[in-house]
Order: sequence, then C-alpha cells, then structure tokens
Amino acid sequence: MAEDLIAELGPDRSLLLVDDDEPFVKRLARAMEKRGFVPETASSVAAGRAIALTRPPAYAVVDLRLEDGNGLDVVEALRERRPDCRIVVLTGYGAIATAVAAVKIGASDYLSKPADANEVTNALLSRGEALPEPPENPMSADRVRWEHIQRVYEMCDRNVSETARRLSMHRRTLQRILAKRSPK
Repeated sequence: MAEDLIAELGPDRSLLLVDDDEPFVKRLARAMEKRGFVPETASSVAAGRAIALTRPPAYAVVDLRLEDGNGLDVVEALRERRPDCRIVVLTGYGAIATAVAAVKIGASDYLSKPADANEVTNALLSRGEALPEPPENPMSADRVRWEHIQRVYEMCDRNVSETARRLSMHRRTLQRILAKRSPK
C-alpha cells in the first residue's frame, strides 16, 4: 500500500506544512513522511511565504489563522510560484465563508481541525470532481453552536458585550457558555 501511495504522489513529493501549533505540525510531519511525502514546516505566514517563494512544494497544508496573519497569504504565494500545487487549508473555525475564500484563492480543499493524517492525505490526493464521502464523525449540533459562538467571539476581538449583542444573547449567558469546555 505504501508503494501505491508513493506512486500516486509522483516524482515531486515535497510538502509544506504551515501551522503555529508546534506539537500538531510535528506530529503531522512525521505521519506525512511515513506516507511518502517530504515535509518541510513553517510556523508563521512570513516563514511560509518565504518557503513558497524560494522553493515552492508540490503539496501544501496551511492553517488559516496564524499568529502573524492569515494563511491565505501563503496560499496566494504558492499559487503565484507553482500553480499546480495541491493545497489544503486547515482551520479550527470551520466556516462556509472562509472555505469559499480559500477555494477561490486557489486551495484544493478545506478541512476543519482536528484533521488526521489520513484526511489530509485524501484531501491532497483527491483529483475527482465527485463529492467527498460524508464524515464518519460529524460535529454534533451542540458543537456547531459552540463553534459559531467562538467564531463570532473572535470576530469581535473577544469582546463579550459586543458578541452577546450580535448573537442576541444575554451577556451573562454568553459568559457561562464561554467558560465551559467545548462539547464533543
């Protein structure tokens, strides 16, 4: 099976992983290396753009939110230097608007975190126009609600009062929700 995967990758197996979550990116790099890729990691938009401009890879996995900016800047740089690069955008805040922006700018696919190495590999290697398989473990309704609240909270620069106003929710109720752990 490993030989089949390596044959499917082609001669250029270079992979750029851009994520500021160091344990995650190291674990993903090891897993992707076992699958035949030759990974290189970056932990910021600046480092990711530098690699994209100097030695653009055949494959890339880019986190959307990085400490120094937006991962879509790395996607744009990759598209400029290597239009055939297969790019998957990862994010902890799955939203239709960001998925559309990522695909419009040149990403091949879009995955919500936590994504495992098998999901990333499948997304990088999928070439067909067919719809992807439905997820084996979709998010619960409670988790979707929690993700939405978190996204609005981040968009409001972590201002509880403004977030509560936009969500038409009492501020204390929102504070209780934010204090709890995320649902499964």
